[in-house]
Amino acid sequence: MKSENKQIKIPKNVLFCINTLKEKGFAAYIVGGCTRDYLRGIEPSDWDVTTAATPEQTQSIFNNLQIKTFYENTFGTVGVAFKTKKKEPEYEIVEITTYRSESAYSDNRHPDKVEWSKSIEEDLLRRDFTINAIALSPINNTQKFETIDLFSGQEDLKKHLIRAVGIPEERFKEDALRMMRAIRFQTTLGENWEIEEKTWKAIVACASLLKNISQERIRDELIKIINHKNAAKGIELLRISGLLAYIIPELLEGCDISQNKHHVYDCYKHNLESLDFAAKKGFNFQIKTAALLHDIGKPRTKRGTGINATFYNHEIVGAKMTTSILKRLHFTNKDAEKITILVRYHLFYYNVDEVKEASIRRLIKNVGIENMEDLLKLRMADRIGSGCPKAEPYKLRHLKYMIDKVSTDPISVKMLKINGQDIMDILKIQPSPKIGQILDVLLEEVLKDPKNNTKKYLKNKLKELSILDETQLKELSNEAKEQKNIIQTQETKKIKGKYWVC
Repeated sequence: MKSENKQIKIPKNVLFCINTLKEKGFAAYIVGGCTRDYLRGIEPSDWDVTTAATPEQTQSIFNNLQIKTFYENTFGTVGVAFKTKKKEPEYEIVEITTYRSESAYSDNRHPDKVEWSKSIEEDLLRRDFTINAIALSPINNTQKFETIDLFSGQEDLKKHLIRAVGIPEERFKEDALRMMRAIRFQTTLGENWEIEEKTWKAIVACASLLKNISQERIRDELIKIINHKNAAKGIELLRISGLLAYIIPELLEGCDISQNKHHVYDCYKHNLESLDFAAKKGFNFQIKTAALLHDIGKPRTKRGTGINATFYNHEIVGAKMTTSILKRLHFTNKDAEKITILVRYHLFYYNVDEVKEASIRRLIKNVGIENMEDLLKLRMADRIGSGCPKAEPYKLRHLKYMIDKVSTDPISVKMLKINGQDIMDILKIQPSPKIGQILDVLLEEVLKDPKNNTKKYLKNKLKELSILDETQLKELSNEAKEQKNIIQTQETKKIKGKYWVC
């Protein structure tokens, strides 16, 4: 079938590659997700070409034209590099892959054997979903193209239907990650997309195969779901399909775990609603992931029932669980650290005239001034996920003001006017744990009142500390360290269980 998409233009380098291969006697087509997006009138993020030429033949053709190529994989993909006029990126890469046919997938993720096939039809047979199994061949270096659509993929595009090529169970046994991809497509392609019935039933039946997939590949699909505005829908689809049990089973612990009078949803639904708000607001990936995980520790800390149930220390338990989850999924250290901090310190109470500046300084000390804005956004998501009517009430706006007010105050040992060497010189002692204990106590003095951060004051305080024995000093140091959360101090003890800025 001949056709033309008048909205999106096939890039000139892609056209050049296809026509060059054709001129040398090798059929070539645009395939995969780019054809799906192109036919939907959406600009593809990248363009993939498949051809009858072997990788060696493809390299020879373009190298003879003095065009740089590289081939460093086992999948038959050659990168053809076109010089750009920009410094970054210096090259634009068009990936060209030889037609492939694949044998059995004994591990549910890798073909036991990959062979080059001789026809586009064989190549399309191995693809995952009908909407990704459409091939386009531009005609004579124009924007017109011929279409090969063996599985009615174009019809499924019109119906907004995600349907596996051939027998769904076979596709998922070949690569179990395809089940997550199906849900990712339903999440990201549009509001009214659905997974075809047989394909959905196969996902439910084959969900346990996901345990054979590497955590890195699972993580990448999960990130794509979380980064979309419909992230909550995607997570819920993962749950009802059975896949979530092999991704973040800890989230399932919150299903049907009722909360107290401050919440209208169970623990799982609350996390999901918090994620939904964060995703709809376009918050960054770290905030959205923290929103999904922030109360993951509640089921393990619940005490009592009904409206007066408590979840003391769930933020501490949740932070440990978050670290374990993100480590298991091989998230970057940077992302894992930031998300864990947000989960650990998401629980704070703030009331104008009740909370002192020292408490806010302690929060900044533990969270980091660079993370404060994200923490407040997480609180907004937490509030909406709890059923509160407003994301940002007056109290939260006032807290922002107070954070700005104290943001330049000293909040770390490094900002003290005396250091460890000064302490050793004044007290005539050698390096020991005692130095750190003294610094903790001095920092607490400065957190209470930044005006105390002078050499004179700190030296006088140091003389008072010098007469304490090891046990007394250690107790003072531990007390200073316990000032962890914004109102995990005397203010919180007065208002047991009252966590929200409503």
